[in-house]
Amino acid sequence: MDGDGALHREVLDRADVGFGVTDGHGTLRWVNPALAEIVGVAADRVAGRSLPALLPGVPDRPRSSLALLMPSAHRRGHRWLEVTCQPLGCDGELLYRVADVTAWRDRELEATHEADALRRAQMMGRMGTWEWHIAEDRVVWSDALLEMFGFPPGTRLDFDGYAGLVHPDDLPMIQATLEEAMRSGAGFSYTHRMVLADRRTERWFECFGEIVSAEDGTPLRVLGTAHDITRARRVHDELLALSEQDPLTGLANRRAVTRELERRLGSGSSGSLLLLDLDNFKDVNDLRGHAVGDRLMKTVAGTLRSRLSGSQLIGRLGGDEFAVVLPGCTSAEAVRVADGLRDAVAALPLVAASAHVTVSTGVAEFGAGDTWELVLANADLALYASKAAGRNRVTVYEPGHYADTAKRVSVMDRLRAALDGGGLALHAMPMVQLLSGRTLGHELLLRLEDGQEPYLGPADFLPEAERSNLVLDIDRWVLSTAIDTLVRHPDLDLRFNVNVSGRTLEDEDFGGFVLDRLATAGVAPGRLGLEITETAAVTNLDAARALALQLRAFGCRITLDDFGSGFGSFVHLKHLPITGIKIDGEFVRGIDERSTDAVLVAGIVEIARGLGLSAVAEWVERPAQVETLTRLGVRVGQGFHLGRPVPLGRILTAEPVGPNGALSTPLAGAEDGARS
Repeated sequence: MDGDGALHREVLDRADVGFGVTDGHGTLRWVNPALAEIVGVAADRVAGRSLPALLPGVPDRPRSSLALLMPSAHRRGHRWLEVTCQPLGCDGELLYRVADVTAWRDRELEATHEADALRRAQMMGRMGTWEWHIAEDRVVWSDALLEMFGFPPGTRLDFDGYAGLVHPDDLPMIQATLEEAMRSGAGFSYTHRMVLADRRTERWFECFGEIVSAEDGTPLRVLGTAHDITRARRVHDELLALSEQDPLTGLANRRAVTRELERRLGSGSSGSLLLLDLDNFKDVNDLRGHAVGDRLMKTVAGTLRSRLSGSQLIGRLGGDEFAVVLPGCTSAEAVRVADGLRDAVAALPLVAASAHVTVSTGVAEFGAGDTWELVLANADLALYASKAAGRNRVTVYEPGHYADTAKRVSVMDRLRAALDGGGLALHAMPMVQLLSGRTLGHELLLRLEDGQEPYLGPADFLPEAERSNLVLDIDRWVLSTAIDTLVRHPDLDLRFNVNVSGRTLEDEDFGGFVLDRLATAGVAPGRLGLEITETAAVTNLDAARALALQLRAFGCRITLDDFGSGFGSFVHLKHLPITGIKIDGEFVRGIDERSTDAVLVAGIVEIARGLGLSAVAEWVERPAQVETLTRLGVRVGQGFHLGRPVPLGRILTAEPVGPNGALSTPLAGAEDGARS
């Protein structure tokens, strides 16, 4: 054998690919060691053997390529073989090439399975991926994303085709975001609407991405993910609508009205604002109860709304006060609208109310350069003038009305001075275990004790404080005073609840303030509870949820106060991570006299128990209520029968207690039950 032949033989002997030669009858004449290893026969014993017999499925005539799966019974387990066969010479000889591609094929199958699993995971998570090759201007979409878009897997979809599906209002934002990302090289995100392939179904997608750049900073590719958030967006929109809707009447709430007024002023529009306040409405609540009052409020709201056009926004600011934004209306035109609303209310057949309900109105024009606070204040001044002039009338704001507010300004001045000079005080009202009479904690109530005349109760100064940012400082003072008291008295049985105003819910720093004060003071969070009225919570639902999540995660108790006072109360339990509820006193007031109240309270208690929430009954004023509440499963109550509010210092000293285990005090008056 010459030198070249020896070299070729050595190469064949060392190769990891099998080679063999058969004669014209298919009988092996020669194999290299690799093929001998594959077929499981020694190289020197293959003569006279048939290769198809050794490897079933091997072709007996020339063939370019064939993949064979060898059975798992083979000593090396299952194997994938790639076989080629070509003629060699002119005597029917065939050259076989057999490569063991098991490792490569297994990796390919594993990659296929992983890709399929990724696709299924993306489909279940409503998420897909995309990649934009910038130089080629080519976009590659994952099959999962194409299917979410309504296209079959593998569909070719360029950027222009995708852009044609995007909502036209969102497309400029997407283009600007991508351009900025490619300029800066930073990651990006955006949310947009688009229709699917059927051109009818609209979906919301949330996209995140990053830029892959060359060493010189030139963008090469854009990698992105898209997540179908349609369901979450619908829930968000519903919650947002709920947060801007008055729960009782379905009208816009204070936030929505002020936002609309601010929007009009920001665009340079002019118009007028009406403030309407029902006359004698308190008489309806006092004589017929809050249930009748609520029905009356809804009737009035429907009447007012029906008299306005679509461009005129009406909202309920709270209590029995409404506001109407009249774009493009002069004060004279606004007076005509207000007169029509006043006459419509006066004409209502409100026999069941046992009181004649009318409406007083204040009118204030607005225009470029005004602020919504100024417009609202002017309309408020005109409304007070209507009240002072005998009610059931319409008054347009005049600068002279300012003098009529001197008393109200004085209230704010007294509050500010009290906050700075120590004129605020806290009283504590016990929450009592009904069976044992043991006091489990106290709700802290704010009092103005500045030594000035006339005396102002909570009902006199709290509404004024809540009209301004002063209530934010007051709420922080109450909370700090409560925590300082807990520090000085480390008894773990001493537990306080403090009230949070609706304005404070919108203070994004309040949650951090509470946690910092607790951590600095070293007070166990469970000793402090926050109470949020249901009306404030639903008006500021997103803010209430965020605050409750933040504080509950730290261990604070979160109670929904006046539960049942709003429309759809039970719906709120789904969205607010609270620890307890206070049953609105309207359900408790006549619980020992009206079976309907007992049925409602029993339902509330059962739901609270099922959700793992504590339940406290308010307005417990006589022994018969205690008996009924106990029978219905209510364990804790609060009210004058169980203990009246007393100065905070008295519960921290060893003084005689009343028959129900709570400090007794001669304090009286409806304002004692007002929130702090």
